[in-house]
Amino acid sequence: MNLFVANISRKVKDDALKALFEKFGEVTSAKVIHDKFTNESKGFGFVEMANEAEASDAIEKLTNADFFGRSLVVSKARPK
Repeated sequence: MNLFVANISRKVKDDALKALFEKFGEVTSAKVIHDKFTNESKGFGFVEMANEAEASDAIEKLTNADFFGRSLVVSKARPK
């Protein structure tokens, strides 16, 4: 399941985001989105989890959780 993660601190890198979600199950990818001109974080990203039940658990437990001083918003990502 692909998850949308918003309100990410600008200090967070891909590996830190992946480590956070690995507490809930297998993460196949984690990516913080950056501006292509300035290379600064846009404050959101995507996490792909292999198991839907684990992803649902992560959504439930990480929504409004404090991560690097910010309250995360986690939801199922909409299709492109």
